[in-house]
Amino acid sequence: MKFFPLIAFIFLTSTTFSQTKMRPVNELIDQTDSGWKLVKEWTNTAKNKVEILPADPQKAKDALYHTQVTTSSPMGAIVYKTGGILIDNGWIRILGSGSAKLNRSLPDWNKGKSFKEFGEAPSFLLIADDAWGGFYILNGGALGTDLGNVYYFAPDSLEYEPLDITYSQFLEFCFNNDLDKYYAGSRWENWKKEVSELKGDEVFNFYPFLWSEQGNDINKIYRKPIPIEEQYSLNLDLRKQLGH
Repeated sequence: MKFFPLIAFIFLTSTTFSQTKMRPVNELIDQTDSGWKLVKEWTNTAKNKVEILPADPQKAKDALYHTQVTTSSPMGAIVYKTGGILIDNGWIRILGSGSAKLNRSLPDWNKGKSFKEFGEAPSFLLIADDAWGGFYILNGGALGTDLGNVYYFAPDSLEYEPLDITYSQFLEFCFNNDLDKYYAGSRWENWKKEVSELKGDEVFNFYPFLWSEQGNDINKIYRKPIPIEEQYSLNLDLRKQLGH
């Protein structure tokens, strides 16, 4: 799946959109719905449980404008057509335009993290996260030379792990990969019930820390839901303290 030109432009240019004209919403909407047709095909044949959250039309337009991607791309289609997508009972949350179950839009969540103001060119984008405090990040140059590839900011190592996949391939991973195998050792007993009750702006916080020797048995350490904003900041701070 080719990485659409607009994202390449966002990532490769050093000129921010605040210095150039941001494209209006009508120019970002593909009337053939090509991106969404592709995403729907993938969700219809998905092996994992997929929940597409409804989008509020005005919030969707705002999110698309602030993201500055076209709906001919899977990312633009998800931002415009969904409030987000929940995978495997909400274990993975793919960001869209926000909804009651996932009250964070992709551009709003990234503001203050990958860019300061809407229209600036981000060097990375937070595109999804999971219930145990991991973050999926689209590389725009901040993480390496593999522009357009996805990294995983892992809570059990505090490392940015290259997954060697694009955004479209990340969706394929979410829809069809064996997540029990991928997350082996990361899911505790009765996790499905607890995760299904977790708010979209929360993650589980663990103590002792997952990356510590004492935190290697997920069923024996303390956990509680905390705001995801707090966990993201904590992970960054701990990474610095550990000298990563």
